[in-house]
Amino acid sequence: MRIPLVSVPRRAPRSAAREPHVLHVTQPVEGGVARFVTDLAAAQVAAGLRVTVACPRDGRLTDALRAAGCRVLPWDATHPPGPQLAGEVGRLARLLREARPDVVHAHSAKAGLAARLAVRGRVPTVFQPHAWSFEAVDGVMAQAALRWEQFGARWATRVLCVSEAERCTGERNGITAQWHVIPNGVDTHRFRPEGIRARTGTSPLVVCVGRLCRQKGQDVLLQAWPAVLRQEPAARLVLVGDGPDEDRLRAMARESVEFAGPAPDAAPWYRSADVVVLPSRWEGMALVPLEAMACARPILVTDVDGARESLPPGHLPHCLVPPEDPETLARALASLLRRAPLRAALGAQGRAHVVAAHDVRQTTDAVIDVYRELLGMVTTPVVVPNQSRESITT
Repeated sequence: MRIPLVSVPRRAPRSAAREPHVLHVTQPVEGGVARFVTDLAAAQVAAGLRVTVACPRDGRLTDALRAAGCRVLPWDATHPPGPQLAGEVGRLARLLREARPDVVHAHSAKAGLAARLAVRGRVPTVFQPHAWSFEAVDGVMAQAALRWEQFGARWATRVLCVSEAERCTGERNGITAQWHVIPNGVDTHRFRPEGIRARTGTSPLVVCVGRLCRQKGQDVLLQAWPAVLRQEPAARLVLVGDGPDEDRLRAMARESVEFAGPAPDAAPWYRSADVVVLPSRWEGMALVPLEAMACARPILVTDVDGARESLPPGHLPHCLVPPEDPETLARALASLLRRAPLRAALGAQGRAHVVAAHDVRQTTDAVIDVYRELLGMVTTPVVVPNQSRESITT
């Protein structure tokens, strides 16, 4: 397969007074990656950067980006790799020639694959996996995805991880890269508690926000739910989101489970919940727990990459369970539903933690510093909130 290269003319040395022009490349237009790109791009525009985003036309991402002041270039790309990849890389190469960015920032597996093949190191390139692709598949596909990540790392000037655990997973699997770890951040003004919580009833309410797919583990939650009902018969569960597993999950669900569909704004659901749960099988650092904590709601998550790093220390005994363990999940969830004072304390602690360590403005500043470093615009080490050491390894 012949992959076209992007030709970029040499540029004169730039002044530190000029903020870089960044081209974000993303294939997901829904879910956590799309939310991350939207928040980061909007914050970068507010910080004075020139921001262009290449992404597919469908979904709500394009409208959100344009409303934030970003230029959007339509890039038709499907989720899985395949015979269409050469055409997708060619289209992206043409967009790169048109945009002439200072930095390319590729998000998640497909965009990371296409962007690195199109650029091949000719423009400073940041790749952000948002959870490793080889964790999402099994067998031959997992081996192929891992081999690509091992090979493709040479065309990433930096690999940007959202948690130290995500970086360690990459290193443990033989990926050699120059790493930065910058924890995920959320908009703490948009995701905030309200004086009076919105409630749709008096029954204990559990909310799970996420794409209905294997990664997010809603099937494990539904396996656990009967045991929760045995201890809290009035409890209700709401699954917020859509996705490929919806029909299968509906077949597993009981009458006390509601499928709310996708929500343009999940904040009202967080605020109405007694507990927010995310039983993921893998993550880099999930946004849902950060958003829920920013709304001062208690959370229950599985111990996957990024989970421990996203929680304040007082949450660990109550809010962290092993992945794919319905029995432990049910016990922890029922315990939280029975203990209102603990939920209130966890909510207050979570809000303070996110404001201090996971505000999107902190994330934005740290990412912009990475760009400046790559372009020779800063000489001091990048300081990342909530990190104990500089995390750049060759």
